[in-house]
Amino acid sequence: MAEAIVRKDYASDQEVRWCPGCGDYSILKAVHRALADAGADPHNTVFVSGIGCSSRLPYYVNTYGFHTIHGRAPTIATGVKLANPALDVWVITGDGDGLSIGGNHLLHALRRNIDLNILLFNNEIYGLTKGQYSPTSREGTRSPTSPGGSLDQPVVPGLFAVGAGATFIARAVDIDQKGLPGILNAGRDHKGTAFIEILQNCIVYNEDVWQSVSSKKTAADHQVLCVHGEPLLFGKERTQGLRLNLATLKLEAVTLGENGIDISDILVHDETSTTLAHLLLSMHSPLPTPMGIIHRRPTASFEQAFREKKTGQRRQRVKQLLRRGDLLDRR
Repeated sequence: MAEAIVRKDYASDQEVRWCPGCGDYSILKAVHRALADAGADPHNTVFVSGIGCSSRLPYYVNTYGFHTIHGRAPTIATGVKLANPALDVWVITGDGDGLSIGGNHLLHALRRNIDLNILLFNNEIYGLTKGQYSPTSREGTRSPTSPGGSLDQPVVPGLFAVGAGATFIARAVDIDQKGLPGILNAGRDHKGTAFIEILQNCIVYNEDVWQSVSSKKTAADHQVLCVHGEPLLFGKERTQGLRLNLATLKLEAVTLGENGIDISDILVHDETSTTLAHLLLSMHSPLPTPMGIIHRRPTASFEQAFREKKTGQRRQRVKQLLRRGDLLDRR
């Protein structure tokens, strides 16, 4: 009987090289754990990355991998998945790599619903190239490219995914070793593009940008965990919740027991609702940050339809070309 594969079996023999304290270490550990929990076959698993600190990850996973060019990881991964749909394909990208030079490629991967697991590490800064502000940097962020403070309105990765028609959207924190592996495997099990934003700490250029959301002391008050079929409650005592304000059509925070508010006033999470996903991802401080599986709806993945439709067409085309005798004559 073959021995069970454990987390350490997914670690490669390469020396892991990130800055001490970088959130990427936690994410790598969660990836190893997720693969072990799923019993993933290393010979059937591929990690594809672009450029950036996050994109080192394929070197540290004992599977197949491609370290590609800036922003094009979704494109390379698309080709891998279409060539062999049986492969388990993961895309590793960052907020700069995925949403700046790679924004167009990410958009089309999401809208096509290719069966990929896209992990976007969001530290709201360019780390590898020494701290320039990124598409997700908050207004006022001071950096070498914005010494007076960024004037740009930041991209919200989840809203970008909603707009692109993503069928699976989740958010997690890098240090959440209890919840992150499960979210990764929920994305892996989803048939279509799974987009998972991981809030990640850059200890050198943007330290503690997610402190209120990730700290054990404050997380309960600054996170609302989205669980399908359960009320959207938060706070240490879970006495606060989210309610839809019918006048503004926006979510608002209310407290149970105040002004006649009871549990029936609290929204129940429906992960199949695109409208609710948009409302949740549009929230900003002082409202809590939505975490967990924010949106998930089943639909056919692109490569299924591609293989079913194109296989017969390709075979017929090859036969026509061979019978013609001149492969360069495409008329």
